[in-house]
Amino acid sequence: MAQLQKIDEAIDELFRYREIGTDPAFSRFIPMVYDPIKFNWREEFEPEFNQLFNGFMLKGEEEVGRIFLAVFPTDEVLKRFIEESNPGDLLFMHHPLVMECGDPQGKWGRGFLPINPDLISKMKEKRLSVFTLHVPLDYSRTISTSDAMVEAYGCKVVGEFFKDEKGACGVICEIPSATTEDLIEKSKSIFQIPYTDVEGPSHSAITKVAIVAGCGDKVYAMQEAEKLGALAYITGEVHCHIDNEYGKKKFDEMKEYCQSTTMSLIGVSHAASEYLVHATQLKTWFEEHFKLSVTLIPQDKWWV
Repeated sequence: MAQLQKIDEAIDELFRYREIGTDPAFSRFIPMVYDPIKFNWREEFEPEFNQLFNGFMLKGEEEVGRIFLAVFPTDEVLKRFIEESNPGDLLFMHHPLVMECGDPQGKWGRGFLPINPDLISKMKEKRLSVFTLHVPLDYSRTISTSDAMVEAYGCKVVGEFFKDEKGACGVICEIPSATTEDLIEKSKSIFQIPYTDVEGPSHSAITKVAIVAGCGDKVYAMQEAEKLGALAYITGEVHCHIDNEYGKKKFDEMKEYCQSTTMSLIGVSHAASEYLVHATQLKTWFEEHFKLSVTLIPQDKWWV
């Protein structure tokens, strides 16, 4: 068993989430999705979470017997957590909201969605804990969403990009010479996806790549990576397939950029790109630090 407080202290020491402060994305998105459905998230979630939008969203019993790792709080993930857990168990995720980014070969997504309130009630009734860590898990160079990808591809980090004063989401890496097709096939194998979202030209000898997990579909970030010499850009999302005005605008902007880019752009799905750190680096860290059983909860489908 481990104490909730000790787990929190260790996470904060490594990821500095209190020092980094309020999460810029979810401080906007949490109210955006819960207020319209009249869900009183300010009462249901922990007070500190309501200030930082990272940390303990729900706190259950003080003694933790098992840790579960997932990326998004989808119904399938939460139902499995509730079913397999015992009171006091902890679910650690990258996102506090569901995010449907869309399928490049299927349906477009609905964007950010609230957690099913009935499932929140069931987790609270069972005295379970939920901890989420967003940008601090992107910024860390010890354990991070992008660095887990670096390990999987066998790259060497030589620089950073897509950053602000608190940290960088993207890394520039050197790799043994590979073709665009080599990287596509390796991506499908690493992330267990049936296809990638590909744009831009193909290359026969790529030795420098840009890697950014999650929403790397930012034209300015891609342009920055291009200037730093990357011939391939591997990310969660090349195109935003969210079925609203915002998503369609981003899709059009990216389509225009794709006509002139010199890089091979390879999308591996937002969810799969960010799940990798849970399945590799985080699982090992939690096991070694707390001597607890760690259970992975992957999604049945990564392109959603």
